[in-house]
Amino acid sequence: MKKTFAITGMTCEHCAKTVERVTKKVAGVLSAEVDLAAARLTVEMEGDLSAAVVEKVEKAGYGARPE
Repeated sequence: MKKTFAITGMTCEHCAKTVERVTKKVAGVLSAEVDLAAARLTVEMEGDLSAAVVEKVEKAGYGARPE
């Protein structure tokens, strides 16, 4: 399953890499890619892990919501 999330609070490439890194730590996430300019996170995952992805991103200090 592929899902896109709107991410708030990212200001630089380091922020984008942090969001990717924490997202990849969610069990069942196959890939995570951030588009900093569009403030979007695209995640490929096994099943719908939206709640877990949002929780991880928020714990890292950013806002996240599924689109």
